[in-house]
Amino acid sequence: MSKTPLLEGIHHMKLPVSDIDKSYAWYHEHLGYEAKMKFVESGVLMGVAMGHPNGGPSLALRVDPDRAAVASGFDFFSIGVPGKDAIDALATHLADVGVAHDGVIRTPVGWVLSGIHDPDGYDVRFYTVPLELPADLAEPIVRES
Repeated sequence: MSKTPLLEGIHHMKLPVSDIDKSYAWYHEHLGYEAKMKFVESGVLMGVAMGHPNGGPSLALRVDPDRAAVASGFDFFSIGVPGKDAIDALATHLADVGVAHDGVIRTPVGWVLSGIHDPDGYDVRFYTVPLELPADLAEPIVRES
Protein backbone atom coordinates (compact mmCIF):
# COMPACT_ATOMS: atom_id res chain seq x y z
CA MET A 1 0.00 0.00 0.00
CA SER A 2 1.30 3.46 -0.93
CA LYS A 3 2.16 5.96 1.77
CA THR A 4 1.53 8.80 -0.68
CA PRO A 5 -1.32 11.02 0.59
CA LEU A 6 -4.55 11.21 -1.39
CA LEU A 7 -5.02 14.63 -3.01
CA GLU A 8 -7.75 16.00 -5.26
CA GLY A 9 -6.76 18.93 -7.47
CA ILE A 10 -6.57 22.54 -6.34
CA HIS A 11 -9.20 23.85 -3.92
CA HIS A 12 -8.41 27.50 -4.72
CA MET A 13 -5.54 29.85 -5.36
CA LYS A 14 -5.12 33.13 -3.45
CA LEU A 15 -3.25 36.23 -4.56
CA PRO A 16 -2.23 39.23 -2.47
CA VAL A 17 -3.41 42.42 -4.20
CA SER A 18 -2.90 46.12 -3.68
CA ASP A 19 -6.39 47.22 -4.81
CA ILE A 20 -9.21 44.69 -4.41
CA ASP A 21 -11.68 46.55 -6.63
CA LYS A 22 -9.19 47.01 -9.47
CA SER A 23 -8.00 43.39 -9.31
CA TYR A 24 -11.51 41.95 -9.11
CA ALA A 25 -12.58 44.08 -12.07
CA TRP A 26 -9.61 42.81 -14.13
CA TYR A 27 -10.27 39.10 -13.46
CA HIS A 28 -14.02 39.61 -13.96
CA GLU A 29 -13.88 41.72 -17.12
CA HIS A 30 -11.02 39.93 -18.88
CA LEU A 31 -11.42 36.31 -17.77
CA GLY A 32 -15.05 36.07 -16.67
CA TYR A 33 -14.49 35.34 -12.96
CA GLU A 34 -17.51 35.99 -10.70
CA ALA A 35 -17.55 36.87 -7.01
CA LYS A 36 -18.84 34.00 -4.85
CA MET A 37 -17.93 35.32 -1.40
CA LYS A 38 -16.73 38.68 -0.08
CA PHE A 39 -14.70 39.13 3.09
CA VAL A 40 -15.46 42.40 4.90
CA GLU A 41 -13.46 43.32 8.00
CA SER A 42 -14.39 46.35 10.11
CA GLY A 43 -16.53 47.58 7.23
CA VAL A 44 -13.74 47.29 4.62
CA LEU A 45 -13.70 44.81 1.74
CA MET A 46 -10.51 42.78 2.27
CA GLY A 47 -11.02 39.74 0.05
CA VAL A 48 -13.05 38.19 -2.72
CA ALA A 49 -13.41 34.47 -3.50
CA MET A 50 -14.26 33.94 -7.16
CA GLY A 51 -15.48 31.11 -9.31
CA HIS A 52 -15.36 30.68 -13.06
CA PRO A 53 -18.52 29.80 -15.00
CA ASN A 54 -16.65 27.66 -17.56
CA GLY A 55 -14.44 25.49 -15.37
CA GLY A 56 -11.51 27.71 -14.46
CA PRO A 57 -9.89 27.17 -11.05
CA SER A 58 -11.31 28.97 -8.02
CA LEU A 59 -9.35 32.13 -7.27
CA ALA A 60 -9.29 34.39 -4.23
CA LEU A 61 -7.91 37.90 -3.91
CA ARG A 62 -6.76 39.29 -0.56
CA VAL A 63 -5.72 42.87 0.18
CA ASP A 64 -2.03 42.83 1.10
CA PRO A 65 -0.19 45.61 -0.76
CA ASP A 66 3.24 44.83 0.70
CA ARG A 67 3.19 41.19 -0.44
CA ALA A 68 1.69 42.18 -3.80
CA ALA A 69 4.56 44.61 -4.43
CA VAL A 70 7.23 42.03 -3.58
CA ALA A 71 5.61 39.33 -5.77
CA SER A 72 4.97 41.52 -8.83
CA GLY A 73 6.19 39.81 -11.99
CA PHE A 74 5.96 36.30 -10.53
CA ASP A 75 3.83 33.56 -12.11
CA PHE A 76 2.14 31.86 -9.16
CA PHE A 77 0.13 29.50 -11.35
CA SER A 78 -0.85 28.63 -14.89
CA ILE A 79 -4.48 28.12 -15.81
CA GLY A 80 -5.41 25.13 -17.98
CA VAL A 81 -7.24 25.63 -21.28
CA PRO A 82 -8.82 22.65 -23.09
CA GLY A 83 -6.84 22.49 -26.32
CA LYS A 84 -5.30 24.57 -29.09
CA ASP A 85 -8.57 26.01 -30.42
CA ALA A 86 -9.56 27.22 -26.95
CA ILE A 87 -6.18 28.84 -26.22
CA ASP A 88 -6.23 30.55 -29.64
CA ALA A 89 -9.74 31.86 -28.88
CA LEU A 90 -8.54 33.11 -25.47
CA ALA A 91 -5.60 34.93 -27.10
CA THR A 92 -7.99 36.58 -29.55
CA HIS A 93 -10.43 37.52 -26.76
CA LEU A 94 -7.69 39.09 -24.64
CA ALA A 95 -6.31 41.07 -27.59
CA ASP A 96 -9.85 42.25 -28.43
CA VAL A 97 -10.32 43.61 -24.88
CA GLY A 98 -6.92 45.34 -24.90
CA VAL A 99 -4.85 42.87 -22.89
CA ALA A 100 -1.35 42.57 -24.33
CA HIS A 101 0.28 39.13 -24.50
CA ASP A 102 3.08 37.22 -26.23
CA GLY A 103 0.80 35.07 -28.39
CA VAL A 104 0.32 31.31 -28.36
CA ILE A 105 3.62 29.43 -28.45
CA ARG A 106 4.37 25.70 -28.77
CA THR A 107 6.27 24.13 -25.84
CA PRO A 108 7.49 20.54 -25.26
CA VAL A 109 4.31 19.84 -23.22
CA GLY A 110 1.63 21.70 -25.19
CA TRP A 111 0.72 25.30 -26.05
CA VAL A 112 1.24 28.33 -23.79
CA LEU A 113 -0.20 31.84 -23.78
CA SER A 114 1.98 34.14 -21.67
CA GLY A 115 3.06 37.75 -21.29
CA ILE A 116 -0.21 38.70 -19.58
CA HIS A 117 -0.05 40.87 -16.47
CA ASP A 118 -2.80 41.64 -13.98
CA PRO A 119 -3.04 45.02 -12.15
CA ASP A 120 -0.36 43.99 -9.62
CA GLY A 121 1.99 42.82 -12.36
CA TYR A 122 1.53 39.07 -11.78
CA ASP A 123 2.42 37.00 -14.83
CA VAL A 124 -0.81 35.15 -15.70
CA ARG A 125 -0.18 32.14 -17.97
CA PHE A 126 -2.38 29.62 -19.72
CA TYR A 127 -1.38 26.12 -20.88
CA THR A 128 -3.31 23.59 -22.89
CA VAL A 129 -4.39 20.54 -20.89
CA PRO A 130 -3.80 17.74 -20.54
CA LEU A 131 -0.02 17.99 -20.69
CA GLU A 132 1.42 16.35 -23.80
CA LEU A 133 4.10 14.24 -22.14
CA PRO A 134 5.81 11.48 -24.13
CA ALA A 135 4.19 8.09 -23.40
CA ASP A 136 7.59 6.52 -22.60
CA LEU A 137 8.77 9.30 -20.28
CA ALA A 138 10.83 7.60 -17.55
CA GLU A 139 12.62 10.67 -16.21
CA PRO A 140 11.53 14.30 -15.82
CA ILE A 141 12.04 16.60 -18.79
CA VAL A 142 15.07 18.82 -18.16
CA ARG A 143 14.91 22.30 -19.63
CA GLU A 144 18.18 24.22 -19.64
CA SER A 145 18.48 27.93 -20.37
